[in-house]
Amino acid sequence: MPTPLLSVILITRNEAHNVADCLRSVAFADEWIVVDSGSTDGTREIALGFGADVVMTTEWLGFGTQKNRALDRARGSWVLSIDADERVDEALAAQIKAVVSAAPAAGAAAYEFSRLSSFCGQWMRHGDWYPDRVLRLFRREAGRFSDDLVHERLVVTGAVERLGGELRHLTMPSLENALDKMNRYTSGRAVDRLRAGKRGSLSSAIGHAAWAFVRSYVIKRGFLDGQLGFVLAVYIAEGTYYRYLKMSPLGQHPAIAQMK
Repeated sequence: MPTPLLSVILITRNEAHNVADCLRSVAFADEWIVVDSGSTDGTREIALGFGADVVMTTEWLGFGTQKNRALDRARGSWVLSIDADERVDEALAAQIKAVVSAAPAAGAAAYEFSRLSSFCGQWMRHGDWYPDRVLRLFRREAGRFSDDLVHERLVVTGAVERLGGELRHLTMPSLENALDKMNRYTSGRAVDRLRAGKRGSLSSAIGHAAWAFVRSYVIKRGFLDGQLGFVLAVYIAEGTYYRYLKMSPLGQHPAIAQMK
Protein backbone atom coordinates (compact mmCIF):
# COMPACT_ATOMS: atom_id res chain seq x y z
CA MET A 1 0.00 0.00 0.00
CA PRO A 2 1.52 3.39 -0.99
CA THR A 3 2.31 5.86 1.75
CA PRO A 4 -0.35 8.61 1.98
CA LEU A 5 0.86 12.13 1.36
CA LEU A 6 -1.32 13.81 3.97
CA SER A 7 -2.91 12.49 7.15
CA VAL A 8 -5.41 14.58 9.09
CA ILE A 9 -5.62 13.88 12.83
CA LEU A 10 -8.25 15.06 15.29
CA ILE A 11 -9.51 14.13 18.73
CA THR A 12 -13.19 14.19 19.62
CA ARG A 13 -15.77 13.80 22.34
CA ASN A 14 -19.44 14.44 21.54
CA GLU A 15 -18.71 16.50 18.42
CA ALA A 16 -21.57 15.26 16.23
CA HIS A 17 -22.55 18.88 15.52
CA ASN A 18 -19.04 19.68 14.25
CA VAL A 19 -17.20 16.68 12.93
CA ALA A 20 -18.86 16.33 9.51
CA ASP A 21 -18.15 19.94 8.48
CA CYS A 22 -14.64 19.67 9.88
CA LEU A 23 -13.85 16.56 7.84
CA ARG A 24 -15.45 18.00 4.71
CA SER A 25 -13.10 20.97 4.91
CA VAL A 26 -10.12 18.58 4.72
CA ALA A 27 -11.60 16.14 2.21
CA PHE A 28 -8.49 16.65 0.06
CA ALA A 29 -6.38 14.61 2.53
CA ASP A 30 -5.45 10.97 1.96
CA GLU A 31 -6.49 9.67 5.38
CA TRP A 32 -8.27 10.92 8.48
CA ILE A 33 -7.49 9.65 11.98
CA VAL A 34 -10.08 10.31 14.70
CA VAL A 35 -9.32 9.40 18.32
CA ASP A 36 -12.63 9.54 20.15
CA SER A 37 -13.05 9.66 23.93
CA GLY A 38 -16.33 7.96 24.67
CA SER A 39 -18.74 9.99 22.52
CA THR A 40 -22.42 9.19 23.01
CA ASP A 41 -23.91 11.46 20.34
CA GLY A 42 -23.01 9.73 17.07
CA THR A 43 -19.62 11.37 16.53
CA ARG A 44 -17.92 8.06 15.79
CA GLU A 45 -20.60 6.96 13.35
CA ILE A 46 -20.39 10.23 11.42
CA ALA A 47 -16.59 9.98 11.20
CA LEU A 48 -16.76 6.36 10.09
CA GLY A 49 -19.28 7.30 7.43
CA PHE A 50 -16.83 9.86 6.09
CA GLY A 51 -14.17 7.17 5.77
CA ALA A 52 -12.08 8.07 8.80
CA ASP A 53 -10.07 5.58 10.83
CA VAL A 54 -11.75 5.91 14.23
CA VAL A 55 -9.97 4.85 17.40
CA MET A 56 -12.16 4.59 20.50
CA THR A 57 -10.81 5.17 24.00
CA THR A 58 -12.33 6.05 27.36
CA GLU A 59 -9.03 6.99 28.99
CA TRP A 60 -8.24 10.72 29.02
CA LEU A 61 -4.72 11.86 29.88
CA GLY A 62 -4.85 15.33 28.36
CA PHE A 63 -4.92 16.97 24.94
CA GLY A 64 -1.24 16.42 24.20
CA THR A 65 -1.26 12.71 24.98
CA GLN A 66 -4.50 12.20 23.06
CA LYS A 67 -3.14 13.94 19.97
CA ASN A 68 0.02 11.86 20.11
CA ARG A 69 -2.19 8.77 20.05
CA ALA A 70 -3.69 10.02 16.80
CA LEU A 71 -0.25 10.93 15.46
CA ASP A 72 1.07 7.43 16.18
CA ARG A 73 -1.69 6.04 13.99
CA ALA A 74 -1.04 8.36 11.03
CA ARG A 75 0.81 7.01 7.99
CA GLY A 76 1.16 10.14 5.87
CA SER A 77 4.41 11.86 5.02
CA TRP A 78 2.69 15.03 6.23
CA VAL A 79 0.27 15.49 9.12
CA LEU A 80 -2.34 18.19 9.62
CA SER A 81 -3.69 18.49 13.17
CA ILE A 82 -7.14 20.03 13.40
CA ASP A 83 -9.88 20.32 16.02
CA ALA A 84 -13.49 19.38 15.38
CA ASP A 85 -14.65 23.01 15.67
CA GLU A 86 -12.15 24.19 13.05
CA ARG A 87 -12.48 24.48 9.25
CA VAL A 88 -9.78 24.89 6.60
CA ASP A 89 -10.77 27.66 4.18
CA GLU A 90 -10.22 27.37 0.42
CA ALA A 91 -7.09 29.53 0.32
CA LEU A 92 -5.41 27.54 3.09
CA ALA A 93 -6.47 24.25 1.51
CA ALA A 94 -4.79 25.25 -1.76
CA GLN A 95 -1.55 26.11 0.02
CA ILE A 96 -1.56 22.89 2.04
CA LYS A 97 -2.06 20.83 -1.13
CA ALA A 98 0.83 22.65 -2.80
CA VAL A 99 3.15 21.98 0.14
CA VAL A 100 2.45 18.27 0.48
CA SER A 101 2.67 17.62 -3.26
CA ALA A 102 6.08 19.31 -3.61
CA ALA A 103 9.32 17.35 -3.85
CA PRO A 104 10.05 15.44 -0.62
CA ALA A 105 13.13 17.49 0.24
CA ALA A 106 11.55 20.85 -0.57
CA GLY A 107 10.28 23.35 1.96
CA ALA A 108 10.23 23.49 5.73
CA ALA A 109 9.64 20.84 8.37
CA ALA A 110 6.41 22.51 9.48
CA TYR A 111 4.05 25.36 8.64
CA GLU A 112 1.96 27.75 10.69
CA PHE A 113 -1.04 29.80 9.61
CA SER A 114 -3.54 32.27 11.01
CA ARG A 115 -6.63 31.13 12.88
CA LEU A 116 -9.76 33.28 12.84
CA SER A 117 -12.01 32.56 15.81
CA SER A 118 -15.62 33.41 16.53
CA PHE A 119 -16.80 34.51 19.97
CA CYS A 120 -20.52 34.43 20.75
CA GLY A 121 -21.25 34.37 17.02
CA GLN A 122 -18.87 37.16 15.90
CA TRP A 123 -15.55 36.77 14.08
CA MET A 124 -12.87 38.46 16.20
CA ARG A 125 -10.29 40.18 13.99
CA HIS A 126 -8.37 42.09 16.67
CA GLY A 127 -7.12 41.66 20.22
CA ASP A 128 -5.40 38.56 21.54
CA TRP A 129 -7.29 36.27 19.20
CA TYR A 130 -6.06 37.54 15.83
CA PRO A 131 -3.87 36.80 14.10
CA ASP A 132 -3.71 33.67 16.22
CA ARG A 133 -0.94 31.81 14.41
CA VAL A 134 -1.02 28.09 15.01
CA LEU A 135 1.52 25.42 14.06
CA ARG A 136 -0.47 22.52 12.63
CA LEU A 137 1.05 21.15 9.39
CA PHE A 138 4.27 19.17 9.75
CA ARG A 139 6.35 16.32 8.40
CA ARG A 140 5.30 13.30 10.40
CA GLU A 141 8.80 12.39 11.57
CA ALA A 142 9.60 15.99 12.58
CA GLY A 143 6.86 16.71 15.14
CA ARG A 144 5.47 15.56 18.46
CA PHE A 145 2.96 17.10 20.86
CA SER A 146 3.87 18.14 24.40
CA ASP A 147 2.09 16.20 27.14
CA ASP A 148 0.24 19.24 28.53
CA LEU A 149 -3.33 18.70 29.75
CA VAL A 150 -4.49 21.78 27.82
CA HIS A 151 -2.85 24.21 25.37
CA GLU A 152 -0.55 21.49 24.15
CA ARG A 153 2.32 22.53 21.90
CA LEU A 154 3.58 20.95 18.71
CA VAL A 155 7.34 20.52 19.16
CA VAL A 156 9.08 20.44 15.78
CA THR A 157 12.62 19.68 14.70
CA GLY A 158 13.47 21.81 11.68
CA ALA A 159 12.50 25.07 9.99
CA VAL A 160 9.00 26.52 10.33
CA GLU A 161 7.42 28.69 7.62
CA ARG A 162 4.05 30.39 7.22
CA LEU A 163 1.13 29.74 4.86
CA GLY A 164 -1.61 32.09 3.71
CA GLY A 165 -5.31 31.47 4.17
CA GLU A 166 -7.06 30.92 7.46
CA LEU A 167 -8.20 28.22 9.80
CA ARG A 168 -11.74 29.13 10.84
CA HIS A 169 -12.42 28.38 14.50
CA LEU A 170 -16.08 28.09 15.50
CA THR A 171 -15.55 28.27 19.23
CA MET A 172 -17.66 29.48 22.16
CA PRO A 173 -21.04 30.06 20.48
CA SER A 174 -22.50 31.47 23.70
CA LEU A 175 -21.29 33.15 26.87
CA GLU A 176 -22.48 30.17 28.89
CA ASN A 177 -20.34 27.86 26.76
CA ALA A 178 -17.38 30.24 27.10
CA LEU A 179 -17.61 30.34 30.91
CA ASP A 180 -17.83 26.56 31.15
CA LYS A 181 -14.76 26.21 28.94
CA MET A 182 -12.89 28.80 31.01
CA ASN A 183 -13.38 26.82 34.21
CA ARG A 184 -12.19 23.56 32.66
CA TYR A 185 -9.24 25.04 30.81
CA THR A 186 -7.96 27.19 33.68
CA SER A 187 -7.95 24.11 35.93
CA GLY A 188 -6.00 22.09 33.37
CA ARG A 189 -3.57 24.91 32.70
CA ALA A 190 -3.03 25.43 36.42
CA VAL A 191 -2.06 21.77 36.75
CA ASP A 192 0.36 22.05 33.83
CA ARG A 193 2.03 25.09 35.37
CA LEU A 194 2.23 23.52 38.82
CA ARG A 195 3.84 20.42 37.33
CA ALA A 196 6.40 22.70 35.70
CA GLY A 197 7.32 24.11 39.11
CA LYS A 198 5.41 27.40 38.79
CA ARG A 199 3.34 28.91 41.57
CA GLY A 200 0.68 31.57 41.77
CA SER A 201 -0.66 34.06 44.31
CA LEU A 202 -3.51 36.52 44.64
CA SER A 203 -1.24 39.42 43.73
CA SER A 204 0.12 37.66 40.63
CA ALA A 205 -3.43 36.73 39.60
CA ILE A 206 -4.53 40.37 39.80
CA GLY A 207 -1.43 41.70 38.06
CA HIS A 208 -1.46 39.22 35.19
CA ALA A 209 -5.21 39.69 34.70
CA ALA A 210 -4.86 43.47 34.49
CA TRP A 211 -2.07 43.16 31.94
CA ALA A 212 -4.05 40.62 29.90
CA PHE A 213 -6.94 43.08 29.59
CA VAL A 214 -4.72 46.01 28.60
CA ARG A 215 -2.81 43.89 26.09
CA SER A 216 -5.93 42.48 24.43
CA TYR A 217 -8.21 45.53 24.49
CA VAL A 218 -5.77 48.43 24.12
CA ILE A 219 -2.41 47.32 22.75
CA LYS A 220 -3.82 44.76 20.31
CA ARG A 221 -6.85 46.98 19.58
CA GLY A 222 -9.58 44.64 20.73
CA PHE A 223 -11.81 47.71 20.97
CA LEU A 224 -12.13 47.59 17.17
CA ASP A 225 -14.30 44.48 17.56
CA GLY A 226 -16.99 46.56 19.25
CA GLN A 227 -18.90 45.46 22.33
CA LEU A 228 -17.79 41.86 22.04
CA GLY A 229 -14.20 43.08 21.81
CA PHE A 230 -14.61 44.44 25.33
CA VAL A 231 -16.38 41.28 26.52
CA LEU A 232 -13.60 39.10 25.10
CA ALA A 233 -10.88 41.20 26.72
CA VAL A 234 -12.65 40.83 30.08
CA TYR A 235 -13.03 37.09 29.43
CA ILE A 236 -9.30 36.72 28.70
CA ALA A 237 -8.42 38.71 31.81
CA GLU A 238 -10.79 36.64 33.94
CA GLY A 239 -9.34 33.39 32.61
CA THR A 240 -5.83 34.63 33.41
CA TYR A 241 -6.93 35.63 36.91
CA TYR A 242 -8.46 32.23 37.70
CA ARG A 243 -5.52 30.33 36.23
CA TYR A 244 -3.05 32.08 38.53
CA LEU A 245 -5.42 31.91 41.49
CA LYS A 246 -5.84 28.16 41.02
CA MET A 247 -2.05 27.88 41.08
CA SER A 248 -1.99 29.46 44.56
CA PRO A 249 -2.74 27.76 47.88
CA LEU A 250 -5.71 30.11 48.24
CA GLY A 251 -7.42 28.89 45.07
CA GLN A 252 -6.44 25.25 44.70
CA HIS A 253 -9.28 22.79 44.54
CA PRO A 254 -8.46 19.35 46.05
CA ALA A 255 -8.75 17.81 42.57
CA ILE A 256 -6.07 20.19 41.26
CA ALA A 257 -3.77 19.44 44.18
CA GLN A 258 -4.10 15.71 43.49
CA MET A 259 -3.13 16.20 39.83
CA LYS A 260 0.14 18.01 40.51
